[in-house]
Amino acid sequence: YAKAVANASKTPFIATVKQGEGSKSLETLSFLCEQMLTNGFSRGDCVVAVGGGVVGDLANFAASVYMRGIDFYNLPTTVLSAVDSAVGGKSGINFCGVKNILGSFNQPKGVLFDAELLKTLPKRQINAGLAEAIKMALTFDAALFEVFEKQELSEELYEELICRAVLLKADVVQKDEREGGLRKTLNFGHTLGHGIEAAAKGKLLHGECVALGMLPFCSDEVYERLLSVLKKFDLPTRLPCALDEALPFLLHDKKASGDGIDCILVPSAGKFEIKKIRTDDLIAQLKEKEKRFNA
Repeated sequence: YAKAVANASKTPFIATVKQGEGSKSLETLSFLCEQMLTNGFSRGDCVVAVGGGVVGDLANFAASVYMRGIDFYNLPTTVLSAVDSAVGGKSGINFCGVKNILGSFNQPKGVLFDAELLKTLPKRQINAGLAEAIKMALTFDAALFEVFEKQELSEELYEELICRAVLLKADVVQKDEREGGLRKTLNFGHTLGHGIEAAAKGKLLHGECVALGMLPFCSDEVYERLLSVLKKFDLPTRLPCALDEALPFLLHDKKASGDGIDCILVPSAGKFEIKKIRTDDLIAQLKEKEKRFNA
């Protein structure tokens, strides 16, 4: 795919990074910037990301800081990146074991996703990406969540779910680009999910961790419905690590401030609440709901 993009470019240069979260680092960022400098990139050039969320976040960050910003295009090749990271303009790398703690807001000049790519992805990758679409449905679209619950699985359904979720996220981002209010809802499932991802040490995919991270933050009625949907899409419902191993990462949450963490709660499908909870109170509440991870 990168070669196809290069063949359509006037003066192409391809830089390849290793697969996985390990590439979202200062070292890889430095490598990309060095390659751009060595190959004479100017403000008239652009960066095109061809890959999943790691590539998109990393390439966007490099584009945003090189010469104080050059054009960036995102061509996501996974469901997760198409539904989530490719839309919204967030870039980021991991630092000192904390996910996406360094980054910038940098809107791409364009995003292109081809549904034919679904045929190249393992089912686990597709379902992990759909966890982000489930998140969008639970917070904004009760009818879409019913589609997750009731429709038979098919390639056509996957494409519909992705398209509808992308439109929902794009609408949120247009209304609140820099996460001053409404965009905080996109963190549903991530507050604990990032801690699970760090503690799991590669055992689960990002979307799988988000799926688990949603379970403690919804009402009892929504929890039962969400549990059924996660099982339908072969997403995990049990923690791969002890809850106590994930909780310390809440202290580094980007949404945290001196008086607590902005948490997204879902009282009913299609509705949300943003509630600031003191970190020690949040940890206590999560421990009380630990049984939700044993279904």
